[in-house]
Amino acid sequence: MTAARGRSAAIAVAVAGTVLVIAYAALAAVQVLVLNPLAAWPGSDLAAIRADVEAAGESLDELTVGIVLGIGVALAVVMLVVVIVERSAGVLAATAIYLALLVLGEPAYIFASFGAGMALADTYGIAGADASPWAMPLHVTSLLALLGLVVVGVVAVGRRLRRTPAAPTPA
Repeated sequence: MTAARGRSAAIAVAVAGTVLVIAYAALAAVQVLVLNPLAAWPGSDLAAIRADVEAAGESLDELTVGIVLGIGVALAVVMLVVVIVERSAGVLAATAIYLALLVLGEPAYIFASFGAGMALADTYGIAGADASPWAMPLHVTSLLALLGLVVVGVVAVGRRLRRTPAAPTPA
């Protein structure tokens, strides 16, 4: 692969990775603040759920959700800029960075959803776990990203071993 093609491929991976991280964070935020509350207390609308939560002295903690999930988005954008600016950024490095961000989406989602889940649990006397099935795509995405990260690591080690000259054998 020529240097120009490699650079273009790394930038394409960074753009796609940034889009995926933003989509992950957006789905996670909608899951925590909309889909899960609606599934946790079926038959009620979101405005009524929010009113009940506030009347119980609780909060869905939108600020924490935004900050925690926004960190991943900010890191993705920063890495996009780094890949564009840094001429030596390779495809494997860019791929590994974005896969790692998607893997880290799982603990970020769990952290972001904890307060809202507890608020729902305290308000309605229910379990604070995910009631909506829309958390599953997040979990699966992070798992697949982890598997992809392992593959990228194996490929990188294989490339490194092929480039390393064999040690001379003693005569």
